[in-house]
Amino acid sequence: MKKVFAILLTLTMALSLLAACGGKQETPAQTEQPVQTEQPAPAEEPAALSGAVATNGSTSMEKVIGALSEQFMSDNSGVSITYDATGSGAGIEATSNGSADIGLSSRGLKDEEKASGLVGTTVALDGIAVIVNPANKVADLTVEQIAKIFTGEITDWSELGGDAGTISCIGREAGSGTRDGFESITETKDACKMDQELTSTGAVIEAVAGNPNAIGYASLSALKDTVKAVTVGGVECTEDTVLDGSYAIQRPFVFVTKDGVALSAQAQAFFDFATSSAANDLIRAAGAVPVA
Repeated sequence: MKKVFAILLTLTMALSLLAACGGKQETPAQTEQPVQTEQPAPAEEPAALSGAVATNGSTSMEKVIGALSEQFMSDNSGVSITYDATGSGAGIEATSNGSADIGLSSRGLKDEEKASGLVGTTVALDGIAVIVNPANKVADLTVEQIAKIFTGEITDWSELGGDAGTISCIGREAGSGTRDGFESITETKDACKMDQELTSTGAVIEAVAGNPNAIGYASLSALKDTVKAVTVGGVECTEDTVLDGSYAIQRPFVFVTKDGVALSAQAQAFFDFATSSAANDLIRAAGAVPVA
């Protein structure tokens, strides 16, 4: 009887052990889930500029405004920039009466124009060199002497310390911005007596280079070593002397806007571009001196 009990006890313990082993379940390994992070929304593309920008004014600024406008329109195909060459006074008035977004003036604003609410921003400076033949002994002239040469009051180089020879005045044609600038600064407008009136700065330089008695004028950026630029009042015509104001035959190229009147998005963008250093090479190529 004891033997039977022992066998039964052994079987019971074995069954219990099997049950315990069978009841133990392996926990499957947890699969790592990637951490979900919020992705920032893609930045919205700025709206493309479109619309018109009306500029009006100085004929002398034609090349500068043309170069700036062409580049800006190339970069912003939806924008159209117009230029009405009416003269500085008309451009200032166009800004005042709202018929132009930006006025163009080749002179600084007068006190009364500023008082009426107009604002002038200098975009560039126009330096005009006075040139002679390299063989000419005359190296320096005053603004007053230059004016007398071009109006015919001084007719021979010997009057200025040079070799005897009749002075030959060579300049640009009527309507030229360079001529307008030169005559405005020397106060010889409509009084110049030219031996030749040529249609390009290059032609003026070539004519002076070929005539020992010639005198002419040219934009600083166009100068070549085939001619000699005289100093004016002892000051050489360079970018630095134009920038610091010590060279006399120069003037500002000004963008005119109205104080308190916001420009359109496209006009403001063009204004910002034209007055930034990004426009410097374009301004130089157009014959002016950048100020940014």
